[in-house]
Amino acid sequence: MAIVILSGSLRAQTFPTLNGELANGTAVQLPGDPKTPRIVIALAYGQKAQADLEAWYEPAYLRFVAKHGLFANAYSTELYFVPLFTGANKAAYEPSMKRFRKSATPETADRVVFVRTELEAVREALGLKDKDIPYFFVVDRDGRIVHREQGAFTEDKLDAIEEALMP
Repeated sequence: MAIVILSGSLRAQTFPTLNGELANGTAVQLPGDPKTPRIVIALAYGQKAQADLEAWYEPAYLRFVAKHGLFANAYSTELYFVPLFTGANKAAYEPSMKRFRKSATPETADRVVFVRTELEAVREALGLKDKDIPYFFVVDRDGRIVHREQGAFTEDKLDAIEEALMP
């Protein structure tokens, strides 16, 4: 059994509901299906964060979806990458969606949720201070955040997320 120690600011913090869509137009609500014990949600809202978020995609997909790794079959999870379109950036939503539809593999398309939202409410709810880095949240079936990572990809961060997924 994994024990996840949270800082006081994360203890019992609830992930806000985000409504978005997949590239095929399917509506998605995160945190998601309560049948899945824990899910991983990766958020980015600044252009500089995009490269770091993309660097996470392959290793996170292989570990959590394709189930490569020593403990991969020990837990059940879903993985979503969420580019947030906020403020003036909302105008880029449609063009970004069109480009993504043309270039995305089916595996990618099923894991990227496009969200238009008001940034301040999300920033405040999740403590997102730096728009230049991506944020990763492990959320339980009740919507509570049980683990958080942020920034550039490292194996240690990926391992910490996996540990938080363990039953």
